[in-house]
Amino acid sequence: MNHEKIKNILLEIGRLVCEHVHHALKHQSMEQRTSVHAETEEDTIYSIDRDVESIIVPELSKYAESLGGIILIAEGIGDEDCVVIPEGLEPEKAAVRIIMDPIDGTRGIMYDKRSAFYLAGASPNNSKNPSLQDIETAVMVELPTSRSMLSDSFWAVRGQGAHRFTRDLQTGQCTDCPISPSKSKTILGGFAQISRFFPPGKDILAQIEEEMIQTLFSDPPTRRAIIFEDQYISTGGQLYEILTGHDRFTADIRGILYRRFESENRWIGLTCHPYDVSAHLIGTEAGVIITDAEGQPLDPPMDTCSPVDWIVYANQSIRDEVETVLHNLLLKHKLL
Repeated sequence: MNHEKIKNILLEIGRLVCEHVHHALKHQSMEQRTSVHAETEEDTIYSIDRDVESIIVPELSKYAESLGGIILIAEGIGDEDCVVIPEGLEPEKAAVRIIMDPIDGTRGIMYDKRSAFYLAGASPNNSKNPSLQDIETAVMVELPTSRSMLSDSFWAVRGQGAHRFTRDLQTGQCTDCPISPSKSKTILGGFAQISRFFPPGKDILAQIEEEMIQTLFSDPPTRRAIIFEDQYISTGGQLYEILTGHDRFTADIRGILYRRFESENRWIGLTCHPYDVSAHLIGTEAGVIITDAEGQPLDPPMDTCSPVDWIVYANQSIRDEVETVLHNLLLKHKLL
C-alpha cells in the first residue's frame, strides 16, 4: 500500500470537504443545512451530510486505478454503505479499503456552533474480517465554523508517528504545529468526562462519572471544581481535544449501556460507530492510549453499523489513575 499517496489523497478530500462546508455555512440558511435528508438504521443523514458526498467518490475515482482499486465504506454511500471503485471491479481484487466519515459532528457544525471533523482510515484489502486495527494510514481534518479561518489537519502512518498542520482558509498557507497531549499525571483540575450527550441513559452515565470522581478523590477541597467536563458531540472532536492537550480523559460507553437496555427491553439510543473512530491511529501514533470498554486495544469491525465503546487516556499515568476504578464501576452497574 502506498501510504504517502493515500495520505495525500485523503488530506486533499478533507480539504475539499472543509471548503464545501465552510461555503455552506456562509451561503446556506440554517433551515437548509439542518433539514433531514434520510433516516438510516445507523443515524440521521442531514442535508449538509448529503451535500459533501458528491465530492468523495469522484475524487477517489481519479486515483483508484493507480492504487489497485478501492473499497469505500461510508454511511449512505453505495449499496449497504459500501462502494467499489472503479465501478465493475470485483471487491476481492481491490487493493485498498477505506472507511470514512465525511462530517463527524454534523449536529454541531450545521448549527454553526462548533467544529466538526472529516475522518478517514485506510488499510490493505487483504483480510476476510477487516477491523480498525488493520488501518495503516489515517487522516483527520477540522471543519471549522464560519467565524474561524483556520483548520487543523492531522495524519498518521503506522510506525511513523502523528503529524499536524494548520491551514489558513483565506490564504491556503499551511503551518506545521505540534501535537501535545496532556502530560498531567491526574485528571484533577482538568477536563475529563463520560460522554452522555444523547438520551436515554444519561442519568446512569452521570452516576458512573460521579461515583468515579468520588472514589478517586474521596476528600476533595470544598467549593472547588475538581474536574471539568466537555460534552463535545463529535468523536473526532473528542480525539482532537485529547491530541491538543485540552482534555485528559474521555469515555464513550453508550454501546455497553444500550446492550444492557436491550436485555431489559428498554429503548436504546444512538451509539458511536466504527467510522466515527476511523482516525484512531492518529491518537495511538501520538502516544495517547485508546481502548475498548474492557481495556483492550480498540478493534471493532470495519463497517458502518457496529456499536463502538471507546476510552481515551492522555497518557499512562491517567490510565493508571482511572482505569481500574472505572472498570469496577462498569461491573457494578452491570455494563460488563
